[in-house]
Amino acid sequence: MHIENNRYLLEGNVDPLKLAEKYDCPLYIYETAVMKRQYKRLMDAFDLKKLKINYACKALNNISVLRYFKSLGSGLDTVSIQEVKIGLMAGFLPEEIMFTPNCVSIEEIALAVELGVKINIDNLSILEQFGHLYPDYPVCIRINPHIMGGGNSKISVGHIDSKFGISFHQTPHIHRIIKAHDMLIEGIHMHTGSDILDIDVFLQGAEILFQVAEEFKDLQYIDFGSGFKVPYKEEDIETDIEELGEKITTRFQEFCTSYGRDLTLMFEPGKFLVSESGIFLTKVNVVKQTTSTVFAGVDSGLNHLIRPMLYDAYHKIVNISKTEGRSRIYTVVGYICETDTFGVNRKMTEINEGDILAFYNAGAYCYTMASNYNSRYRPAEVLVHEGKDYLIRRRENMDDLVKTQVVVDIFENQEVSV
Repeated sequence: MHIENNRYLLEGNVDPLKLAEKYDCPLYIYETAVMKRQYKRLMDAFDLKKLKINYACKALNNISVLRYFKSLGSGLDTVSIQEVKIGLMAGFLPEEIMFTPNCVSIEEIALAVELGVKINIDNLSILEQFGHLYPDYPVCIRINPHIMGGGNSKISVGHIDSKFGISFHQTPHIHRIIKAHDMLIEGIHMHTGSDILDIDVFLQGAEILFQVAEEFKDLQYIDFGSGFKVPYKEEDIETDIEELGEKITTRFQEFCTSYGRDLTLMFEPGKFLVSESGIFLTKVNVVKQTTSTVFAGVDSGLNHLIRPMLYDAYHKIVNISKTEGRSRIYTVVGYICETDTFGVNRKMTEINEGDILAFYNAGAYCYTMASNYNSRYRPAEVLVHEGKDYLIRRRENMDDLVKTQVVVDIFENQEVSV
């Protein structure tokens, strides 16, 4: 989003204020131009014969978004059987979908086998059960490299105390299970999860994965996961994808030479591809001044965007109703009956009731983590593509809120209609 002629505009000179008027607030808006830019940037960073990007759809799982990434050539990374089914609905072929769950039952993994997708296993118990049931089904193994990728500890998943992956120290046990069931291992995987700030730390994890991969002779691919950091504020640091690409390319080519054939290098970015593509529009319900603070209370809350409350995530907030004028300091809060503070002491152009505030970096882990807390409806989603806007999810209504409830009269022991 950029300022032009005293207005905030999206790609194709689409006016977000007009979208707020057309679709009402609160409203999620996503730009395909940004998704394409990020996808191309990642593909261009690695000079390899075989490179596959699998979009991690837990970040933003709208089917229209998934269909767009498929059009770019992306595969799909999924973490639940429901995401697998959504991916198939979006048009991905089973072989284009990687299923990487954790702490799920063997029954859920069996459903994924029936659908024919790639399976990534992250614990010894399931690996053993899988080998007993499906010894001939190719499988990937998720390794925990015991590294802290940097950033927020609540989203770091590659360290020694994480529930994710099989410790690289347990590879002898992995081999015993594989030998006992004559299993076929087609891939080795890791994912640090956190915002990668230090590329050398990521490379340390890669070296561990290479050491593990050398012990498996029938690999088709190595998956390095993701965790690439995007900027959230002015002058913010981000993962240097170009430097990472150069270093990983060189080392991966060396590994493939020693391994004896070219393997596919995979990544599974989510946030990197969609975070900057999204903005979240809210309307200011009230400007409330107390003895110490000026609050801007909006028509949303942690029910629609929980990241700031869940792990202190920062989202830039701007008053798009006014690009010029006096600036003031505001604490932006929501309408939920909890302390749902979006931002403290934020400087922006003076806010009046009815103004529209835009939250940046709203493409990843925002709508997908939304809820109906306080019996509020989840908002609509709009996709902007080549200057046109498309409604890709309607706003919920009262029927949506109660449609799964079964209302009973406990005194008459019967269902009742409402």
